[in-house]
Amino acid sequence: MLLDSNHAFKSSYNCLVAIGAIDVLRCDVGSAFAKAESFQASHEDWMFGYLGYDLKNELEPLHSNNIDVLKFPDLQFFIPELVIELNGQSIIFHSFNDERSDHANLLSDISSSNLNEEKSTRTQGRLVPIDTKEEYLAKAYQFLEHIQRGDIYEANLCTQFVAQDVVLDSIQAYQELNKSSKPPFAAYARFEEHYIISASPERYLKKEGNLLVSQPIKGTAARSADTAEDEKLKNQLLQNQKERSENVMIVDLVRNDLSRVATRGSVEVSELYGIHTFEQVHHMISTVQARLKPQHNAIDAIKATFPMGSMTGAPKISAMKIVEEQESFKRGVYSGAVGYFTPDADFDFNVVIRTILYNAQEKIATISVGSAITIEAIPEKEYNECFLKANALIQVLKSQGVEID
Repeated sequence: MLLDSNHAFKSSYNCLVAIGAIDVLRCDVGSAFAKAESFQASHEDWMFGYLGYDLKNELEPLHSNNIDVLKFPDLQFFIPELVIELNGQSIIFHSFNDERSDHANLLSDISSSNLNEEKSTRTQGRLVPIDTKEEYLAKAYQFLEHIQRGDIYEANLCTQFVAQDVVLDSIQAYQELNKSSKPPFAAYARFEEHYIISASPERYLKKEGNLLVSQPIKGTAARSADTAEDEKLKNQLLQNQKERSENVMIVDLVRNDLSRVATRGSVEVSELYGIHTFEQVHHMISTVQARLKPQHNAIDAIKATFPMGSMTGAPKISAMKIVEEQESFKRGVYSGAVGYFTPDADFDFNVVIRTILYNAQEKIATISVGSAITIEAIPEKEYNECFLKANALIQVLKSQGVEID
């Protein structure tokens, strides 16, 4: 796994690389969190992996019966042989083995491997939406009916694009996507035949000591090559009442989630409606902080807050039920979280958005995108926002020869 902050301000690292696997945990919903906690306790070491969105079913009386074309396990973590940490001008090696010769042999195996082997065997399919525009709009109007009835205030409606019969050069795909987006929570991960190629701009949750930090994104605007126009678009996003209401609802949800494991009075919003600029879009990002109670551990913090509120809605459980009823696919890794635990049980996880998921054995790649539906939402605009978010991903697949509908 490679985690790249692209030199983001206040990031925990410039880059983290986890190589090899001393031990692997792979499981589906049932007792996944308990297994992850036991796995972590038994090793007390670096631990890299992901949490699939459908782990929600362990935390609440929910289910996932939609189509799953990718067949990723709901949870995967591994104890790496070697972790390489790049910070500023330093490079730190964390090794499971003490012998320097083991490090050298491992790095030699990597450098001598044929990383370009995939390129000569590519066969390409076509990227197809699982929802037509009309179907997406119909679902958006169903969400609006739920809002008007008072069932929810907001929910994130997502759709998926599927390409079958594809053999991707996953490393090239990641390099292109990261270069075009330069996000603060980029990730490239390979778990045997399962690949995660992510340009996520969003932090789900970070733990450092007893400090918890969550940074939900709600609010998106396109960028312009014209400097004056770009500044205008950024200011319009800041003043947009629909985007502000989306953001503050999710901030309240995150505050409520964190309060379940936080010391009394420690939950605070350190930034509200912050406008952050990325390569292709402006985002409205808020930051919520809290102090973890001494009786709670890292897994408790995740269980109290997962999945990220920005990908569900408010109230959270009602929104997740309606999402499951209306969406056409199992989210799986999408809108889950990718990241790591340190040996001290600190952690940092992104939200899996702006991501290509790829099953090399099945030769299937997907991209998924979504948009928040509130009472002020105009379904046509929400549909267009999905394509704005998907554009960089689509261009990467197109450069690999995937035909685009």
